[in-house]
Amino acid sequence: MNAGNGSSHLCFVLGGARSGKSRLALTLAGNALPRAFVATAEPGDEEMAARIRQHREDRDPTWETQEIPIDVSGWLKSKGVLYKTVVIDCLTLWLANLLGSGIQESKVLSSIDELMQSARTVPGSVVLVSNEVGLGIVPGDAVTRQFRDLAGAMNQRVAAASDAVYLSVSGLPMQLK
Repeated sequence: MNAGNGSSHLCFVLGGARSGKSRLALTLAGNALPRAFVATAEPGDEEMAARIRQHREDRDPTWETQEIPIDVSGWLKSKGVLYKTVVIDCLTLWLANLLGSGIQESKVLSSIDELMQSARTVPGSVVLVSNEVGLGIVPGDAVTRQFRDLAGAMNQRVAAASDAVYLSVSGLPMQLK
């Protein structure tokens, strides 16, 4: 999947919780070195810390893990050029981190657009991972509905800006674009 010609190739992987989306992203990213895994998760509790450890242990040691909870765009602009392959996992947690940092909802969409522009500066492949949160029931509270709606808008923008889009369902990939 690597662009190989000095230009970027953006791939977007969507899926539900435990759908196999992270594994699919690593597979789609290929083996071009050097490669970076940009982790947006923060270990807020022991269960999340254990998930982060397990994800790290599951990755091949050639992945350079970068823990970037908020300023993914800045990292891509300053460091992304050093890599032939970058996986960003996951945008849903990045969105939650942005909102938790106090960013105004009106700035979220421009932050997403900036992220996609920054991803285009990587001279190889960038695989972005996100949760598909719009397939369930309508959340019962306004805050959760707002997050679901912003995540849906984010996923639409990222899909539109990506060269390829996959949906992982029960470990099975489906190419959408």
